Amino acid sequence: MAAPPAFTATTRDVRVTVRAFYLIDQSEPERSHYVWAYRVSITNEGRQTVQLLRRSWSITDAQGRTQHVHGEGVVGEKPVLDPGESFEYTSGTPLSTPSGFMRGAYHMVVAATGEAFDVAIPGFSLDSPHHLGRVH
Repeated sequence: MAAPPAFTATTRDVRVTVRAFYLIDQSEPERSHYVWAYRVSITNEGRQTVQLLRRSWSITDAQGRTQHVHGEGVVGEKPVLDPGESFEYTSGTPLSTPSGFMRGAYHMVVAATGEAFDVAIPGFSLDSPHHLGRVH
């Protein structure tokens, strides 16, 4: 099976790459329950140490319903990234439709100064074998 496509965005020398995977073993299409995992890589390509403090997501299903999710850190961590370092994590989301998409932002600070800035999480599609076409 081919690897899912990678979606990448870079903001202020912080590169975010996301790949989404449909989880057939956790999904129940007959009950309109579809589940995806997504693997995120965050790389500091700049010269300053940065820290991820919060996240904001918009999750949109195939019917255009959007859920906004905000929280502290990612997977229980607030990673500090020195120049050249990366942080990777896997998370997931369920939908009641067989496709959708996600996008968002990481709310970060420059460690030395406390200067706050947002890093774009690229929009990426959530596609299952049960959808007729992509919604992105």
